[in-house]
Amino acid sequence: MEKEVEWARMTAPVLRELAGRPDALAVLPIGSLEQHGPHLPVITDTASASAASIRAARLVAGDIPVAVLPGLWLGMSEHHLPFGGTITLDYDTLSRTIRCIVRSLKALGFSRLLIVNGHGGNIEPLAVAVRELAVEFALPIVATTPWMLAPEEAKKIFEVDDGAHHACEGEASVMLAIVPDAVRTEMFGQAFGNQRHPIDVPADVSRFYSFAERAPVTGTWGDPRSATAEKGERFLDLQASELVKLICNTVLWTAPDPVWTPGRGLGATSGRAD
Repeated sequence: MEKEVEWARMTAPVLRELAGRPDALAVLPIGSLEQHGPHLPVITDTASASAASIRAARLVAGDIPVAVLPGLWLGMSEHHLPFGGTITLDYDTLSRTIRCIVRSLKALGFSRLLIVNGHGGNIEPLAVAVRELAVEFALPIVATTPWMLAPEEAKKIFEVDDGAHHACEGEASVMLAIVPDAVRTEMFGQAFGNQRHPIDVPADVSRFYSFAERAPVTGTWGDPRSATAEKGERFLDLQASELVKLICNTVLWTAPDPVWTPGRGLGATSGRAD
């Protein structure tokens, strides 16, 4: 019988026993509630992150105590507001929300947290939040966006996209695999045919652009017309296998250096010569 890995389906006593085991791992999928063109549901980013997290957890549940939290459906999506259908947090609220989750996990006894992100707008905020919270709570916390993992393997799955655009072949394929009844395949042609991308943002710079500036007609970036559920299944399996590598990588799960401890600057460092 397959072990249960979804936090929301477990009882409190089961979760309490799991949290008390060595190296207990909590997994937090996070996405957004935002427009995904005329063809994909607004829950796409959260659904994809949750699906990949659950698949990965099932692969390791026989050896590692793991529980996947319900997907956090709020992220930073203000750049999608002009299209409607979008609910967003600001950075302060997002970081405080994650802080509350980490604080709760610490109180419950979990040893580490993996945050699995399905939304591009969350990448930078999560990077900052993780570096601060790991030290504050003395808890190993790793954040990753599985859409960005194994890009060369992803290219072998898709025909026109590499899987990492917006409402594209990759996202459409994943949603066809997860919730096909929520995908409007009859709108694929409109989503692709009416695209415009007037702004070519230089690499390695940061500034704000809304999606109304970057994809002003449909809010879509990519071609969903060749999406299939089979591609979505393959891509989710790839994401799950990459997440398993992270879960099993001991380098990622060492205790954070308590850099804010009073006098830490007077202590030893690994490269210090006395």
